[in-house]
Amino acid sequence: MKYPYNNFYEVLERNAQEYGKKPAYFLDKEKVTWKDVKKKVDTFARSLELLDIKKNDKVPIYVGNSLEYVIALLGIQKIGAVPVPINTFLKEDEIAFILNDVEANTMVASAKFADNIKNIREKTSIKKIIWEGEPDIIDENNISFKEILANIEPHEAIKLPELDDLAVIIYTSGTTGKPKGAMLTYKNIFADILGINEIVKITPKDRFIAYLPMFHSFTLTVNILLPLYAGAGVVIIKSIMPFSNIIKQTLLRGVTIFTGVPDVYSALSRAKLPFYFHWFNKVRFYVSGAAALPGEVLERFSKKFKKGKLLEGYGLSETSPVVAVNRPHLQKPGSVGPAIPGVEVKIVNDELVEVPLGEAGEIIVKGDNVMKGYYKREEATAETIINGWLLTGDIGKMDKDGFIYILDRKKDLIISKGVNIYPREIEEVCIKFPGVKNCAVVGKKDEAHGEIPIAFVEPEEDSTLNEKELKKFLKSKLANYKVPKHIYIVDNLPKNATGKILKRVLREKLDQYIKE
Repeated sequence: MKYPYNNFYEVLERNAQEYGKKPAYFLDKEKVTWKDVKKKVDTFARSLELLDIKKNDKVPIYVGNSLEYVIALLGIQKIGAVPVPINTFLKEDEIAFILNDVEANTMVASAKFADNIKNIREKTSIKKIIWEGEPDIIDENNISFKEILANIEPHEAIKLPELDDLAVIIYTSGTTGKPKGAMLTYKNIFADILGINEIVKITPKDRFIAYLPMFHSFTLTVNILLPLYAGAGVVIIKSIMPFSNIIKQTLLRGVTIFTGVPDVYSALSRAKLPFYFHWFNKVRFYVSGAAALPGEVLERFSKKFKKGKLLEGYGLSETSPVVAVNRPHLQKPGSVGPAIPGVEVKIVNDELVEVPLGEAGEIIVKGDNVMKGYYKREEATAETIINGWLLTGDIGKMDKDGFIYILDRKKDLIISKGVNIYPREIEEVCIKFPGVKNCAVVGKKDEAHGEIPIAFVEPEEDSTLNEKELKKFLKSKLANYKVPKHIYIVDNLPKNATGKILKRVLREKLDQYIKE
């Protein structure tokens, strides 16, 4: 594959030249042009040089959704340093672990997280902080982002990053053990963007909305770097709440590409939208990622939103992140679509031998979008990437048209009396029961069966669920061995920042639920 650019600063330069006066970012009532964005990025890049940040230095970004986030990301990249997005939902020790892992001494942080930072500074080698917002102290170690943009002369690049240089390190959520940093090069991300763009054909006339956390790989690629590559505008939303604001901005700003997670589409499919919504709605594609989209939600959403296609995709941080997506002209309910152009996918058994079409196995991925490896984790890298193929840990199957169906995480698979049970299949049925908002099924060790399925169910607001009726419903739709032996109704299922249900937390609390 040929790549037209070596880095994202070259793309920004093109945008400033070709679309200079066109709005690049929309924030509340403010519009920022491509020319202005470039100037801000140049200024920020110069400030980093003055702080003695050099090529390959790691610079964490601990900031919420904002223009400053984008400027920091591109400014860090311009001088060849490596941005490290920090999940703003993490606790102090989790953040300190990442900062120590990348050996950072300078970071970009939001003033609203100042209390967290005080303690984190004591546990890490962080000396200097560039503060977004209004910090309490301004001195040589506490620098104002705002003052940088107002007072520093722009940076002139001598040497920009190359295609194989590191563009970003994305830390995984650490579902097992400590989180690992997925090292993504410019080539990795460009490969993903070019593959996506062949399917959805983004143009400078398109407009995205970014309300999902920018630290997430899905938002980074699809809501920041893809529109940058296409010269498309982005509406930046600082918080997902109130959700009515997202609907309002979608209409007011003429958003054409709307990205979300399954919870968002579930809410939209049930929401009472203003009568004029469909008159002013310009969305041509709704994209769902970060977690599995229940078939019931896709069906409900498609009936309600006649204009615009909801495309479910699949990916992971280690693949920059998109692997597959449904096509606008052909979608199959329950499928995440075929692999994007330039990416190969196989379904294999434990010996990494490809299984026949329609059979379940582990999904493995090959392509220029596959990460360079895990930062400072050579052993983990060698276990995850074998002969160029990335082992995803996801169980799936593929049909004759190349459409991929995600069955479950490999570690979520339940084996009862030697028979495989895929929790997602049970969850898909469970969510069809009236009053069920979300469902998560996990395995519990059992002497007689090896493992048995246990269901945790989150009801819709103002809904009263009857466990016996729900179990009866499941028995009418599933083989007996698949029906959960216990069903627990919970107010809220534990989720991460993108709405993915944390089954690890449920497993940890299993004994507690049983005792109760």
